[in-house]
Amino acid sequence: MPEIQYFSKEITLSPQSEPAGKSFPAKLAYWTFGDVSNPAVLLPSCYGGTLATTTPFLYSTDEGNKPVFPTSKYFVIVTGLLGGGESSSPINAPDPWKGADFPHVTYEDNIRLQYALCEILGVKKLHAYIGFSMGGQQAYHMATLYPDFVEHMVCLAGSARTSWHNWSFLEGPRNALVHSIDFKEGRYTETPLRGQRAFMRVYSTWALSQGWYRQKCWEQLGFKTLEEYLEAGWSGEKADGNGLLALLWTWQKGDITLYHPDDKGDLAKTLGRIKAKCLIFPSRTDTYFPPEDNEEEVKHLQKGEFRCIETVWGHIAGGGGGTKEDTEYMKTEIARFVGAAYA
Repeated sequence: MPEIQYFSKEITLSPQSEPAGKSFPAKLAYWTFGDVSNPAVLLPSCYGGTLATTTPFLYSTDEGNKPVFPTSKYFVIVTGLLGGGESSSPINAPDPWKGADFPHVTYEDNIRLQYALCEILGVKKLHAYIGFSMGGQQAYHMATLYPDFVEHMVCLAGSARTSWHNWSFLEGPRNALVHSIDFKEGRYTETPLRGQRAFMRVYSTWALSQGWYRQKCWEQLGFKTLEEYLEAGWSGEKADGNGLLALLWTWQKGDITLYHPDDKGDLAKTLGRIKAKCLIFPSRTDTYFPPEDNEEEVKHLQKGEFRCIETVWGHIAGGGGGTKEDTEYMKTEIARFVGAAYA
């Protein structure tokens, strides 16, 4: 893996951030691959994601993967979310922003920082901005904030605005963590393992579908029992409680209509302002971002297309965590959409 690079910039926190309007010493973790003279593709991270886990199937040749965006032909930028552990986060921020005092940052804070990075790198226009989950939400925000900067936008299992159902789901794991005996209102000196484990177990069921459990798909991953699978992937040992909450706050506040007060919360109007060609690509069994919501969004986009992954692998299929067939379908459709040579 390449060494992580950092872009540092003193930013003014957005009007929806807490505290709003304050100066914050932000640090954006990123990777770049290829020559900046080639068409640029930006891939932002998702909830709990790292640079290494951010849609590598789109650009990496590891394990014989055939990429949609080979780095010999594209300039690929991978960025980490604020709060995600690699960029500025509760676990690595300087005083007075450390731990429980980390600011509540928004997608706007993230997107403006990414745009500033692109300027420093010499990228004048993005050929494509492609994100999964919170990355998909970022795709909508980039296309809204900088409508002339993005040529193609792909939202994988995300949305233009966090729905009330999605917001309510997130309250479950959040409350499991904040009310745990070891969380101590975020001012813990030892990792709050009980709270993080509770958070992850509540979260895990929503990440997949009822069909996935019915078919015992954990066996396809090599686990004999569901408990073995949950213990291996959803125990919370490697997380940071304050970081989990920082990202969750950003997610819950996601709403592109906030950039256009004149729209008065009318999502259809704000969607109609987006100039980029948009591919909105949910999973059929996603309980976070159901395809019905995305189908409604596409009706109001100037240049929107809808595709859906027919899978039982729920939300995680959109990030390449489903079957090989699921991922191959995404790659084929994304390549077609952006005009990449892939067959």
